[in-house]
Amino acid sequence: MVRVLGNFDIAEEVVQDSLVAALEKWPAQGIPDNPGAWLMTTARRRAIDALRRDRRYAEKVALLERSTLPGETREADDRLRLIFTCCHPALAPEAQVALTLRAVAGFTTEEIAAAFLVSEPTMAQRIVRAKRKIVAANIPYRVPAAAELPARLDAVLAVLYLMFNEGYLSRGSAAASRRDLAEDAVWLGALMVRLMPDQPEALGLLALMRLHLARAAARFDGAGEMVLLADQDRSLWDHEAIADALRTLNRAAAMSSPGPYQLQAAIAAVHSEAASWEATDWRQIVGLYDLLLDLNDTPVIRLNRAVAVAHLNGPQVALGEVNDLAIALSGYHLFWATRAELLDDIGETALAREAWQRALELCANPAERALLRRKLSG
Repeated sequence: MVRVLGNFDIAEEVVQDSLVAALEKWPAQGIPDNPGAWLMTTARRRAIDALRRDRRYAEKVALLERSTLPGETREADDRLRLIFTCCHPALAPEAQVALTLRAVAGFTTEEIAAAFLVSEPTMAQRIVRAKRKIVAANIPYRVPAAAELPARLDAVLAVLYLMFNEGYLSRGSAAASRRDLAEDAVWLGALMVRLMPDQPEALGLLALMRLHLARAAARFDGAGEMVLLADQDRSLWDHEAIADALRTLNRAAAMSSPGPYQLQAAIAAVHSEAASWEATDWRQIVGLYDLLLDLNDTPVIRLNRAVAVAHLNGPQVALGEVNDLAIALSGYHLFWATRAELLDDIGETALAREAWQRALELCANPAERALLRRKLSG
């Protein structure tokens, strides 16, 4: 619909209306033999009705009335086109990522704002401006030529990274994780690698996502409670998938062009290769974080490095580094949870309890909240 209409807002509206119509009619009438074609036909009719009310769109109405819009389009092709349309260099980088998360991954504005640590109204304005820019600049709906791909790679990989993170551990309150979303990000990542096989960061991100997903079976117990990495049953990990991800990471490393996703994947690989929590090579992990900070110095990465420092040099040293991030990460629940853990380790139980409470106030994920409540109860 975006391709035919050239307008994100109208396309989004008619597709949503079609999905609502399906939810209303299919329970009574049964699911059609070709659900995609049914949805496409319904969306087309609703688009014609919407556009007829505006004379500026007379040409689009005529096009829609003549078209058949087959429902059997290849999903991979259409989703890649939509990703690259949203990630056009004419848009600001943060707008590229936000719009793609909205249009391709189906994130709510609230979820995208949480991922960027900004307010929901700020993110809503960013998305609206991006949609208008696509229409005004007549940005084409297509996979770009090979020479144009590298300029859009960073934004596309950022989208897949955020999409996977939301699926792996949701920021919302509805579910602890969204396995389908995480697997969707991995699938799209594999498509990107096939499209751009010589891009080491695309390989690095694919390896990173697959390494995390390979450990997913051990992340929650039978009651749905979160199990921290230190306590996970490593026999539940998919070791074949880990080996496959390591081969992908080695393929990226052979290109001798290290980047943030490759380094994050290398950190995940150290955890995945350790026979036990006690056998984890923390010195190597801290070294990898140092390299990562040289390329991408962010407060969240510094926080994650401090966790590794605690295991290498002790909680007191790590606490000093965490306290330096208080202003930058005051609204981030994992800052407070990390600080609480370190305070507990040095015997400051009263201060730790305050930090656990603050982390709980800021956290929406049900499994994380349950874990934080367990920490509070001692």
